[in-house]
Amino acid sequence: MTAATLDLAKADADGLFRQKRITAFAVPALILAYLTYVFYAFDVPGLAQRASMDNAVILASDSWSYKTHVTRDNRRGGVTYAIEGERKGSYPPGERPAWVDGDEETTLVIDLEDGHVVRFLPGNAVAYDVPGFGTLEARLVDGDIVTNLSEPVPDWINLSGQRMTVTTDAGRLTMTRTRTEVFRYFAGWELFWFTLDSPYHGRGLSEIAFGDRIDPDRGNVEGALSDFWNNGMWRHKDVAWAIGETILMAFLGTMGAAMIALPMAFLAAKRFAPFAALRFTTRRLFDFVRGVDALIWTVVLARAFGPGPLTGALAILITDAGTFGKMFSEALENVDEKQIEGVGSTGAKPLQRYRFGVIPQVVPVLLSQILYFLESNTRSATIIGAITGGGIGLMLTQAIQTQKDWEEVAYYIVLVVLMVMAMDWFSGWLRGRLIGRNG
Repeated sequence: MTAATLDLAKADADGLFRQKRITAFAVPALILAYLTYVFYAFDVPGLAQRASMDNAVILASDSWSYKTHVTRDNRRGGVTYAIEGERKGSYPPGERPAWVDGDEETTLVIDLEDGHVVRFLPGNAVAYDVPGFGTLEARLVDGDIVTNLSEPVPDWINLSGQRMTVTTDAGRLTMTRTRTEVFRYFAGWELFWFTLDSPYHGRGLSEIAFGDRIDPDRGNVEGALSDFWNNGMWRHKDVAWAIGETILMAFLGTMGAAMIALPMAFLAAKRFAPFAALRFTTRRLFDFVRGVDALIWTVVLARAFGPGPLTGALAILITDAGTFGKMFSEALENVDEKQIEGVGSTGAKPLQRYRFGVIPQVVPVLLSQILYFLESNTRSATIIGAITGGGIGLMLTQAIQTQKDWEEVAYYIVLVVLMVMAMDWFSGWLRGRLIGRNG
């Protein structure tokens, strides 16, 4: 090997090394520059400043706890007691929580524990004993809230001329022109089984199942199941119906898409459709319908057909028909010609050759994809239902928008997760039964 050849080889090696070195530094630099752009384009610093951890803590605690409200009407008088402040959770007349004492007409004492005591006083006045701070006093004077606070006001008190909110670890006091309200947190999902007006509220399982008859007009088990199913606070009947609608949307959309896509896939497969124009048109149709997301189809169809579960099922059907058509046509391209020829040698007609020579070869792939999409569409149907006005997605959206009962939001999220897990198990089990392997 001559010196010139060695020099040329060395130059090539040096050039390749420089190229790899530049690439090694350029790629991380580009990624870093992109992340820096994203950091400022999405205003991450501003987002961090606007984030309120206090609100996050309140929402998180609301998901596993409930509030019992004590409310005084500052205009007409009278005090009401209700769980979550809802009329369906109101205490019956003559009953109130054990931590409320005194006379509603003179002084009503609300013990929030740990030394926190709120007193409703005559003349639309209120006093709140806060340990380590003292007694906060407030009164309505000509429609304005007058307090004994001096500047600066603590950050856990929000005060204006028409509204005062005091938030502590023990509870919250809110005072406006129309009402004075105190609520106290408790752990759990209260009234999940029975509302306060049910005779089975506060009864144990053994007492209901084996004890004496509680409601003279109904048997214990029958009455308990009826009151649970028709629970006005948690709406178990409506939730079960919504879950059924969500699963039905996913099932109809997925299976309908599969039935439409399978015959059309033959038109897109080169082996079965000899005309190039027909294959091109069919494939572009698949690209079009699957190129538009199901959420976009949901909005379009909702304007055309109105809201409802059927609109959501059609949106899933249109999108998945394109996806299935592409996958099914690719599976048809890879079938074994020998099996088709074997069926044809028996004198089978073209449709029979497809039925007995082609379909059995692609069934495992088709079923596997259909069942996977059925599981995936169960999740998608939750979001689609929020737009079309059906299913558990609508109830979840409504609960989030009210920002009042976040334990209901947690309840619906748990149900969605359990629904997806159940569909995952079912599709795996069915896949194993139909295809011959465990899911």
